[in-house]
Amino acid sequence: MGNLKKTFTMFPIGHVNASEDAFSLQIYEDYRNALKKTDQFSHILVFWWVTKQDNEKSRAILETPLPYADNMNAGVFACRSEYRPNPIAVTVCAILDMDWEKGVINVPYMDAFDKTPIVDIKPYIPVSDRVREAAAAPWMETWPQWYEDAYKLQEIFEQLA
Repeated sequence: MGNLKKTFTMFPIGHVNASEDAFSLQIYEDYRNALKKTDQFSHILVFWWVTKQDNEKSRAILETPLPYADNMNAGVFACRSEYRPNPIAVTVCAILDMDWEKGVINVPYMDAFDKTPIVDIKPYIPVSDRVREAAAAPWMETWPQWYEDAYKLQEIFEQLA
């Protein structure tokens, strides 16, 4: 197929509200009907646009140093780097509570900057979104095994700094 250049149109459906002590997803009024029944799930997948890396230079980076593995580079498809040909990121978020009428979903944490555009939300469905025998790369062996323990990653990053 070669190097096909095709464009797609995406519209933000909302944005992230992030502060030092609170995180929420603000869904724009035109898309709030899409939230119906979302509050019946415990978690969602939030797809967001990495706006700070949406430039020609960052989109061209295909290999990057790993911040959590000394002297190791990896292709951007082998890590969660912000550098990507299409700067789309995904975060699993627990739903703390949701105000459907205001379009606000409160989440415990979101690894995105304030006002980051949200491009899609999907429910986290265990039968589709987890596998029994999943394995991560060896350089991630010090990372926690479960989402709920992810706060420990900050301690790991601080030790590596």
